[in-house]
Amino acid sequence: MGKTHGNLSINSDNIFPIIKKWLYSDHDIFIRELVSNGCDAITKLKKLELMGETTIPEDTKLKIEVIANAKEKTLTFVDNGLGMTAEEVDKFINQIAFSGATDFLNTYKDKANEDQIIGHFGLGFYSAFMVADKVTIDTLSYKDGATSVHWECDGGTEFDMNDGTKAEVGTTITLYLNEDCLEFSNEYKVREILDKYCSFMPVDIYLTNPDAAPQYDNIPKDDVKEDDEVVEYYTEDAKTEEVENEDGTKETKEISPAKDMAKIVRKPVAINDTTPLWTKHPNECSKDDYIEFYRKVFNDYKEPLFWIHLNMDYPFNLKGILYFPKLNNQYDTMEGTIKLYNNQVFIADNIKEVIPEFLLLLKGVIDCPDLPLNVSRSALQNDGFVKKISDYITKKVADKLSGLYKTDKESYEKYWDDINPFIKYGCLKDDKFCDKIKDYIIFKNLEDKYLTLPECLEENKEKHENTIFYVNDLVLQSQYINMFKNEGIDAIILDHSIDEAFISHLEAKNEGVKFLSISSDLNDSFKEEVKEDDEEFKNLSNEITEKFKKALGDENLLVNVEKLKDTTISSMVTLSEDTKRMQDMMKMYGMDSTMYGNPVTLVLNANNDLVKYVIDNKDDEKSDIICKQLYDLALISHKQLNPEEMTEFIKRSNDIMLLLTK
Repeated sequence: MGKTHGNLSINSDNIFPIIKKWLYSDHDIFIRELVSNGCDAITKLKKLELMGETTIPEDTKLKIEVIANAKEKTLTFVDNGLGMTAEEVDKFINQIAFSGATDFLNTYKDKANEDQIIGHFGLGFYSAFMVADKVTIDTLSYKDGATSVHWECDGGTEFDMNDGTKAEVGTTITLYLNEDCLEFSNEYKVREILDKYCSFMPVDIYLTNPDAAPQYDNIPKDDVKEDDEVVEYYTEDAKTEEVENEDGTKETKEISPAKDMAKIVRKPVAINDTTPLWTKHPNECSKDDYIEFYRKVFNDYKEPLFWIHLNMDYPFNLKGILYFPKLNNQYDTMEGTIKLYNNQVFIADNIKEVIPEFLLLLKGVIDCPDLPLNVSRSALQNDGFVKKISDYITKKVADKLSGLYKTDKESYEKYWDDINPFIKYGCLKDDKFCDKIKDYIIFKNLEDKYLTLPECLEENKEKHENTIFYVNDLVLQSQYINMFKNEGIDAIILDHSIDEAFISHLEAKNEGVKFLSISSDLNDSFKEEVKEDDEEFKNLSNEITEKFKKALGDENLLVNVEKLKDTTISSMVTLSEDTKRMQDMMKMYGMDSTMYGNPVTLVLNANNDLVKYVIDNKDDEKSDIICKQLYDLALISHKQLNPEEMTEFIKRSNDIMLLLTK
């Protein structure tokens, strides 16, 4: 071939600055690109053998080797795939991305802040120049009569290409790292990146460090194999133990005899799993397989609740596993990870254009070789094919959940506390998912029974038609809960932050249905009937109201006097549902809900002895302190007191106890 010196055919001198700064947001992705190229070369060689166009020697182990050499400041990628001829080097290397370079430059050269480009425009090899001052290629094609080629470039637009010395079929790419990127010659850094991007590539990948001391294994001599590199043979001494006999004498007994052993160089182990679990048929996978894979990929010691194995060949190729993990208590801390792969090559985590947003609360892997990756993420979002993939994943998740409800309702109910935030979030975000899952949404009531929405409406229908009472804090609202239980009125538990938005969603979807907090109002079932013309009670109510306003120093205080059936209840507060939701919404958006005021209504029970005492002793010095205490006790059942209120409440409680001693 002779020596060739030339200019790269790129139609612009600005290609390398673009590659170095803007091609990828993560510089370490060049390792994925170069390993992927080697993987492709080996895969193509295997296909050519299947087609009868070449023969791979029986003793050849197809593999990719990554060599991190900190001493030489190099990183080398070696594959024994199909290699390249001089003509192919000229076509695929010298004419950079001949089919897409111009369009790429026109689109991206002035857009430093664009979304990351997921795939590449034939520019995968040139990602090496993000970290290297010089790159060399040594390659030998599988084709009969081919000669080896050596190519090198220092990151400008000029290259040198001449005859090489490579004797084995395949390609070796060596990166001479620049001073800012020497971390990529560190074995541990490279291993971390390979684990991230290449853990499941379909070709064995080995990481070596030429400066590392060799590691050894000691094995019985009879176990030595023909290809084992033996350092030495030696005899391991017999193991003995001194034991005491019944007569008190001691003797030495042999535990294991002497063994002929061999010290051998430890064989390298591939850093990747070439047949990950998602590539197998679900029938081939056991429960332990799924759990082991989950822990390995996500480093989560907890067992997932259950999982969905996706396995589809038509109309597109998609495989994967989605896990339902035990979720955290609050929506704002829930975060899953769904890893997207293309032919077992890691692309990115949580790509919303491919995976419906609500599914990102799950953990899992999705491998879709048909996914178009030579476009920007903004184009992915508008791609009809990608939308079909997203819809398919949504359907499979809905089918799994509905199937579980129908066939194993007991397990479904057991999982509900963990999965309900995910399902509710899905209903809020995706109408199609909501339509498929709406009949399988359940609610836990005060008796720990699970009910569907129609069943909730049917419970105590005669007492609150089309109304569903709910509890959002089992501790603070315990007084209200006891009242409901005593009257045989049911309520459901909605104690997750997503429930506020979800019940509004249900009300919009189900005309006439209303959700009310159990602290929003007092049902007539809790009260004794008071006649409208009962002037005595009206006067009493007015007196109590004025007394409490004066004692608390609040003329705007809302007071409601009732005759409650439960005489043990002295005071409580109610807050209208609309006001409660407005305050919750303001909190969610980081707004100061106190600016909305504190429009609670203080409910006083005229049948309670403490309230009666205030009525009968309006001018007693103790009545003011009782009024204040009754108000704070009512507030505590509604919300946490602020620091000043709590300080005053504790001081007043001490004063009341002191009065009892006098």
